[in-house]
Amino acid sequence: MPRDGTATRTRILDAAQRIVLERGFAATSVDAVLAEASVTKGGFFHHFRSKAELGRALVERYAAADERLLDEFMAVAEAQSDDPAEQLVAFVREFEHSVGDVAARQPGCLFVSFIYESQLAGDATTDIISASIRHWRSRLLEKLQSAVAVHPPATAVDLPSLADQVFTTFEGAFILTRAMHDPGLLPAQLTHLRQYLQLLFRLTPETPELSRRRAALS
Repeated sequence: MPRDGTATRTRILDAAQRIVLERGFAATSVDAVLAEASVTKGGFFHHFRSKAELGRALVERYAAADERLLDEFMAVAEAQSDDPAEQLVAFVREFEHSVGDVAARQPGCLFVSFIYESQLAGDATTDIISASIRHWRSRLLEKLQSAVAVHPPATAVDLPSLADQVFTTFEGAFILTRAMHDPGLLPAQLTHLRQYLQLLFRLTPETPELSRRRAALS
């Protein structure tokens, strides 16, 4: 059971995240956060010295959750196959099949709300976002390099750029879904990405190795 102080801080962060995702960081006032979280001004400033500090805490929490999500889904994919290309395909497929859970855990791209408003939140938020993107790039690039060694593509591919493209597809799909109010757009974009990876590495939709792994896990 969290202490009351911890619970209050979490309630403030949860309320602030909801408002920022709806309005953007610049349009999110401390008073609006207080009303949403049912917290006094004294309670707010006990945990955050300023709105900018609240912003940094929001981005830090989001980045940590994003990293856990990446590592968790990659671990699930790695358990399904020893082939790195199949692992990449399974990684994307797991997100396709879990979009409801993912959207609940990461209801939108909080990074977008801060990238263009770093003058309000401070440069530290930009550094946190950059570090989070580099983490995705590193994990995905390592897997892509291993996949190319096993399944050389028919054409040369800029792997660091492809790793960034995977990240871009995930984050862009969240933005597209939210802007168009259509939850079906998120899995559709991930399907395109998965099919591209299958074509790139010349994998069938269900390779024998992946089929065996799925059967063993069922």
